[in-house]
Amino acid sequence: MEDETEKEQLDAMRDWWKENGNYVIGGVLAGVIMIFGWNRWQTGIVDTEVAASTLYEDVLYAADLGLLDNAIRPAEELIENHNSSPYAAQARLAMARMYMDSSRDQDAADMLQGLIDSAPEKQVALLGRLRLAKVLLYQGKAEEALGLVSDRSESGFTARYSDLMGDAYVSLGQFDKAEAAYIAALNDNSAAPTVDTNFVQLKINDLPVASEIASAAEEAGIAPVSESDGAAEQSEQDEEKPASEPAETESSAEAQ
Repeated sequence: MEDETEKEQLDAMRDWWKENGNYVIGGVLAGVIMIFGWNRWQTGIVDTEVAASTLYEDVLYAADLGLLDNAIRPAEELIENHNSSPYAAQARLAMARMYMDSSRDQDAADMLQGLIDSAPEKQVALLGRLRLAKVLLYQGKAEEALGLVSDRSESGFTARYSDLMGDAYVSLGQFDKAEAAYIAALNDNSAAPTVDTNFVQLKINDLPVASEIASAAEEAGIAPVSESDGAAEQSEQDEEKPASEPAETESSAEAQ
């Protein structure tokens, strides 16, 4: 009786395997393939990161030595093959600085514009906008610089954006707006300051409001009039007015 029961169990197992064996084998193979593919993918990511890191180190090494030409090739390869990597963004910043040090400001501007267009992180893009605005201001393109930093959204760069806006307005001769931007930079400065408050205050103090008026008057050949001089002149005019009235009265009397 027991032999018959065991035989029935074996027959049932064989029947089940015939029906489901292919699915079981397929599932096992799929699992193996998935694990193998995942490991290959992870290995590929590691290899990519290592390659990007190596190229970035080459850029930094050349930058430390001030060898721009030696930095260009690894930077271009890093940007072309690993553009979404944080290393590419940092390489763009390093190259922009090197270009500026070599008086190649347009190359620096192009590098920073590429950073803004492809930056994987918002903070990196904000830094790119700030540095590009400085380059544009250096090139005498104050209006374009303002266009980059006028949107002073709340971030760690708010005070620095305001400070640069002040510099741009000074370049445009709009000193009232420059003062407002500098004051905003002081007010927006966080507990961990991002701008030199003393330097910003010096910029405010040096805004050429009164001096511009005096300079314009001097160029026109008009001596600047101080408040005390103006008061004295007005007093003299007031004193002269009563003296002229009797003369007019006498003249009218003679006419009669």
